[in-house]
Amino acid sequence: CTVIFTRMATKDLHKPISILFCNLAFSDLFTSFSGFWISLLFITNPDITIFGSKDMLAPYALYTMSILSTIYNLVSIGIERYLAVAESMRTRFRVARNHSIAAVLINWVLAFFLGCLPLMGWNCLDTEKNLSVLYSPFCVDYLIFIAIPNVVVAFIVPLFTYLRIIIILRKRKLRMKAHGQATGTYKSAEIQVARTSTFIWLLTLISYFPFFAGVIFDATNHQCPIDLYPGIYIFRNCTAVLVTMNCLGNPIIYTLKVKTLGAKLKALNCLSTNRVRACTI
Repeated sequence: CTVIFTRMATKDLHKPISILFCNLAFSDLFTSFSGFWISLLFITNPDITIFGSKDMLAPYALYTMSILSTIYNLVSIGIERYLAVAESMRTRFRVARNHSIAAVLINWVLAFFLGCLPLMGWNCLDTEKNLSVLYSPFCVDYLIFIAIPNVVVAFIVPLFTYLRIIIILRKRKLRMKAHGQATGTYKSAEIQVARTSTFIWLLTLISYFPFFAGVIFDATNHQCPIDLYPGIYIFRNCTAVLVTMNCLGNPIIYTLKVKTLGAKLKALNCLSTNRVRACTI
């Protein structure tokens, strides 16, 4: 909420990257809200979260939709940063505001469609065959259909984009050094991008890999759910905690870590203070 409020209260929202940052904050907000909804259902009636019920379809669908939206936004930010760096010396193409708005709309439409498939009938309410143990009444084949391609996208695309950014910056630094020009700016940018991309990769890996492992276990498990109680459900709760930690980590890595955003938070308290322009590398 702090990120959303600060972005909307400043004049940088029209920038392509700011649109993606603000949308990422909305996705994290929905993920936290849906996780809180599931937690309340667990507190009031634990059995429906363990053995499954029709009441869990809507919370799980919202949870899936928000997680998918977060993943797609992270991928979009990585692609935008790559295009901004790779095409910064060219004039034939620049990442514009319309491109970011189109990416946001596509992300939400895709996340909404995939997340609402169980509400459209792809669930195992009427049959115990192919029923998920961890996320009943979801079907195992639906979880595999959602998890495997999106986990691959979440890991591979950011890794490729940020590695390419580091390589491009290093090549330009060597080119400038060969011409006897100062390379301090490119060296600083390379270090910052390398550090930030490492944090992004580790946060994504820690947050989503346990969930992916749980889906694989769910697909290969042949034991009765009662025999797995309570260990497997404790593991499920831990994966939910890690996903929530991702929602807390994204604002820190992408926005709150930027010094200019902290200055803007202070500027909001004093209208007479000059706004500090954001410069996102």
